[in-house]
Amino acid sequence: MEIEKEIEQIKQRNKRVEQDKAWETSWTRRICIMILTYIVVIIYSYLIRHTNKIALSSLVPVIGFTLSTLSLKLIRRIWEIIILKNKK
Repeated sequence: MEIEKEIEQIKQRNKRVEQDKAWETSWTRRICIMILTYIVVIIYSYLIRHTNKIALSSLVPVIGFTLSTLSLKLIRRIWEIIILKNKK
């Protein structure tokens, strides 16, 4: 009985790992990161009005990446629901 339980846990873990890998390599994730980063760059460019301050300009990719990773959790949940629905 214990071995069957362990096998089932391993199968569940493998499903999660496969889903994580599918998300990390999905075009949905890549496109969302590109779009969110682009939006942040546009907004940031309007805010700093093209100043020549390198420290401020260097924040653009950092802010874009950070915001995209924070917002991607919701997008991932939606993506998982759609992918799981299509697999059934």
